[in-house]
Amino acid sequence: MTTFAVRPGSSRQLAGTGTLLRFALRRDRLMIPVWIAVNALMVLSMPNTLEGLYGTPAERADLIRQMETNSSLRAMVGPVFGDSLGALTAWRAGVYAGALAAVMSLLVVVRHTRDEEESGRQELVASGMVGRRASLTAALLAAAVANGVLALLLTAGLAGQGTAGALALGLGIAGVGMVFATMAAIVAQLTESARLARGLTAAVLGAAFVLRAAGDSATDDGSSVLTWVSPLGWLENLRPYADERWWVLALLAGAALVQGAVAYGLAGRRDLGMSFLPTRPGPATGRLGSAGALAWRLQRGGVLGWSIGFLLAGIVYGGMTEGAADLVGDNENARRIFERMGGRSGLTDAFLASMVGMLGLVAALYIVASVLRLNGEETSGRAEPVLANAVGRLRWAAGHLVIAFGGSTLIMLLAGLGLAAGYGRETGPILGACLVQLPAIWVIGGLAVLLHGLLPRAAAAAWGVAGAVLLIGWVGPALDVPQAVLDLSPFGHLPKLPGGSMEWGPVVVLTGLAVALVAAGLAGLRRRDMIT
Repeated sequence: MTTFAVRPGSSRQLAGTGTLLRFALRRDRLMIPVWIAVNALMVLSMPNTLEGLYGTPAERADLIRQMETNSSLRAMVGPVFGDSLGALTAWRAGVYAGALAAVMSLLVVVRHTRDEEESGRQELVASGMVGRRASLTAALLAAAVANGVLALLLTAGLAGQGTAGALALGLGIAGVGMVFATMAAIVAQLTESARLARGLTAAVLGAAFVLRAAGDSATDDGSSVLTWVSPLGWLENLRPYADERWWVLALLAGAALVQGAVAYGLAGRRDLGMSFLPTRPGPATGRLGSAGALAWRLQRGGVLGWSIGFLLAGIVYGGMTEGAADLVGDNENARRIFERMGGRSGLTDAFLASMVGMLGLVAALYIVASVLRLNGEETSGRAEPVLANAVGRLRWAAGHLVIAFGGSTLIMLLAGLGLAAGYGRETGPILGACLVQLPAIWVIGGLAVLLHGLLPRAAAAAWGVAGAVLLIGWVGPALDVPQAVLDLSPFGHLPKLPGGSMEWGPVVVLTGLAVALVAAGLAGLRRRDMIT
């Protein structure tokens, strides 16, 4: 156990913060820009898209009337507070941009706090001239830099719609990011596992989204108590471009400051590597008889969380299907976007196909996270004692890959069951549509395996690939980008189901490509030196 020889209250507790901040930003020089770019492009693309969809005052008035009476769509995107392009942008993208900023922030903070302690690197850093709270401060500053850059981009990009509204939206999204950054800092002090810290903070974010959705479903003006309990509800009630409520920013700032103070207080009362909620010791005699059993033990929490999330998302999206058809109505531009995302079938089938496609894009994030668990085990040194026994590299990797690829199949099945249950119609076609997404998901997972096998230090680039695919699938159809750009994503080659015709050619080709990528990655893993 390592302790710090620094007096409480001394300014030396922050010694080395600048150096650690520069190191954190250097380590995240790929991850942070990707997250910022995806979030900023999603928001900044909205004004042009919405102008094409709702270009006349009559169309915007009809949209507002539909949202006032459609509780399921309010649960998804929140109520509309104004009819300007800026107000519609804040309505359509604000909650999701805040959620993305929250995910980025919690990943950054946990990576540079609990991850460093769990790997043992923080002990080496602490042996130098580094203050007791320098690492925590550097992590929070790194998150603040990322959120600050995002706020600047959004403010500058939306200034043409109104400077005050752009500033309010940018600061609100950044404020949500910092609320979850400081929350992650608290959780990192409470748990011994970085994986658990990320999972618990993400669970709080999920609960915040559910509370906001439940509140917005009940009222059409964001006044529900449930909405005000959620930080995402605060962002919504900031009302950018609709008589901004600037005092709501004080809620976000106050929550971040209070949580930051709690995190600092906890950090000063524990030893390095320890936590306030220690991991429960296992049985004296081990019950893990194989590398696959160990992989399942490590990843079962993530599989459970993703499974529950996809089942609930399917139920929600299924229940929205009829309402979405009513909302689109005779709007040809909106119909055309759904057709680009879901195929030229009936509007209901096109909406279902687009929702299935969106769930497939999100499932690609799951498979990347699960595959890169191999990289985390190797770089942290935990894989070395496993491989020192009678366990080969391929057998060790196979345990994690079965969970990654099998888990993606499970969550898409549950998403299909949820969609069918929420829609209340036949299950078979919807399940088939969800399963058709798997070859594209597996291609993204295969790329992650390839990067880990051949270039383990660049394995994190798999997140960039998944983010780019998500951006193409999410924003591309709305921006009417050329088909050649949409075809850069493996999801662009899949048949649009339900409603469209089944095409086995792309499914077989993508499955074969995924198999080839996994085989190449495992061949590289077998031949290269392990990271020690």
